[in-house]
Formats: sequence, C-alpha cells, structure tokens
Amino acid sequence: MKECKRKIFNIIEIGNKGDAISRAFDVMIVLAISANLLALLGDTFDELQAFHGAFEVTELITVVIFTVEYALRVWTSEYLYLGRNYSKLRSAVAFIFSFYGIIDLLSFLPYYLPLIFPTGVVVFRLLRVFRIFRLFKINAQYDAFNVITGVLNEKKNQIISSLCLVLILMVASSLGMYSLEHEAQPDVFENAFSGMWWSVSALLTVGYGDIYPITVAGKVLGIITAFLGVGMVAIPTGIISAGFVEQYTRIKHRDDFLPDDDDVQCEIMNITEGHRWNGQRLSEITMPDDSLVISIMRDGDTIIPRGDTKICAGDKVVVYKRK
Repeated sequence: MKECKRKIFNIIEIGNKGDAISRAFDVMIVLAISANLLALLGDTFDELQAFHGAFEVTELITVVIFTVEYALRVWTSEYLYLGRNYSKLRSAVAFIFSFYGIIDLLSFLPYYLPLIFPTGVVVFRLLRVFRIFRLFKINAQYDAFNVITGVLNEKKNQIISSLCLVLILMVASSLGMYSLEHEAQPDVFENAFSGMWWSVSALLTVGYGDIYPITVAGKVLGIITAFLGVGMVAIPTGIISAGFVEQYTRIKHRDDFLPDDDDVQCEIMNITEGHRWNGQRLSEITMPDDSLVISIMRDGDTIIPRGDTKICAGDKVVVYKRK
C-alpha cells in the first residue's frame, strides 16, 4: 500500500517528460480545467442554450475529476512534506490550508454547495468564479511561472513603495478635486469617494467621462493629475520589466553571477528515487556554508532554484562549493 501511495504521489505531482503516466495525468488535468472553464463560459450565452445539457455533463465529469484528484492529494500529502517530518494528519491539514490546496478545493466545492444548501443558489453560483484559479495549477508546472513569481517576490519592496506613491497621489488629487468642484457640482462630486472615482480614472488614463471638472481650477488640477498619473502608474511596470530582464539574464548567463575564485569547483548531483534530497524543497535541505545550489537541470530545461523549489528524481543539481 505504501509503495502504491508513493507511486500515485509521483503521478499526480508535477510530471517529468520521462514518465508517460505522469505526463498523461498532467495533460488530462489541463484538458479538464479547460473544458470546465469553457462549459462555465459557454453556459452564459443565450445562443448556446441548446448545448446546456452538454455543458452540465461536462461540468459534472470535470468536477468529479477535480474531486478525485483533491482526495488523492490529501491522501498522499505526507510525501509532500517529507523533509519536515510531519505526521499524516498534519501533512493533510498543511496541504488543505496551503495556497494550491485552497485552489483545488474551490475548483469543485461550489458545485456541491447548492446540493447541500438549496437556498442561496445565487451566492453559490458566484463562487464558481473561483474555478478560474485552477489555471494557477497549470502555470505552476512550468518554470516560466516560477520566473514570474520570483520577479514579483524579489521586487516586492519596490513595487509596494511605488504603489504607496500612487495611493498618496490618488487620495490627494481626489480630496483636491472634491474641494474645487463640490460647490459647482454638488450632485456629481457629492463626497470624497466621488473624487476618488475621478482620480482613479484620471490616473489610469481611462477617462470614463461620467465625472469630470467644469471649473478652471478643477481642470488645471485634472491636467496635473493626468500628467503625474502617466509617470506614477508607469513606475511599477518599469520595476517589473527590469526584474524580468535581470531574471532572464541570470538564466541565460549563469556564470556571470558565479564566484570568480579559482577555489570554487562545480559538482553535478544526479537525484535518484532513493536520494536523500528527492521530494524535498531547497529550503528544507541542510548544506555546508561553503556550498550553494546554482541551478537544476530537469528534462532539458534549466531552473534557477528558489527556496520553495522542489527537487525531483531525475534532476541534475548543479552545486558550487569551495575546494
């Protein structure tokens, strides 16, 4: 039973190109997610109501697949936290309340809720929107998604600082516009929130046209806000773009950020099923102070590792250490 559970865990986890069954499972889940979302979207079109029955059948089949997958992930969760020495119960609880565990749960739970609680069907239908987050499960299987999350994590302080500047400008301009336009347009600029709505549309250069200044002072403030908005809103975009350039430069030229010392040597470790690192995240591995994991080669791809990167059987781990 234990060997069977381990095999199922390897299948439902991120597959590698050498494991046909695991890859087939990944493809099935991707198709199920796509079919579920298409059925959910298609059922909103009046022109496609003739296919309502087919949409319901598709939804039922995919929800059953999601339910079985979720149950298997909870059952095999002990292998997900091998390096932390969790008990079976603690591993299951840790997975259930993890980010992807919650996404998995929300992907099928809204389908069953109306069956259990017939009232409040409208609210439960609204919860079906959470199924869109299943797309994170697709992206999480590729290193490109890891690059995105890595960039956002690395640049989070700069992004938060720039967003704070945008928020300050938004509040200041909304209060200023309310002060200048309230007397002239009491029905339009009723309160500070009305000025906030105008501020957001002006800063983001959307300009809905439902609220706009009519006084000279208000128009001048609107011009200034629009100009400042172009620069302020572009700051987070520039930070993220620079982060992508830096990350991909590191991936392409790994040697650029390696020590230039002649005392440093490279070692490539082949991870097998029985290797002590197999199934562990990088943050869970204890390494000497003079050693550093530089990259992981997996199925012909090179992964720049982070703390939550999981090492799998078949990986080639590049470790640099001092002689």
